[in-house]
Amino acid sequence: MIKVTKLNGDVIYINSNLIEFIEETPDTMMTLTTGKKIILKDRVEAIIDQIVEYNQKINK
Repeated sequence: MIKVTKLNGDVIYINSNLIEFIEETPDTMMTLTTGKKIILKDRVEAIIDQIVEYNQKINK
C-alpha cells in the first residue's frame, strides 16, 4: 500500500497494484483499474518513488 493525499487533505492508502495510470492535468489524477479516479496533492514523481519503494520491500 502507498500513502497519498487527496486534494481535500484526506490521507488514504492505495494498493499500488490497482493503479492503471497517473496523469498531471495540472492536478495529479490517479485512475484505478476499477475505473475510479482520485485527484491528489502528491506529485507523480513522489507517487512513483513510493511504488518503487513498496515493491522493493515486498520483493525481498
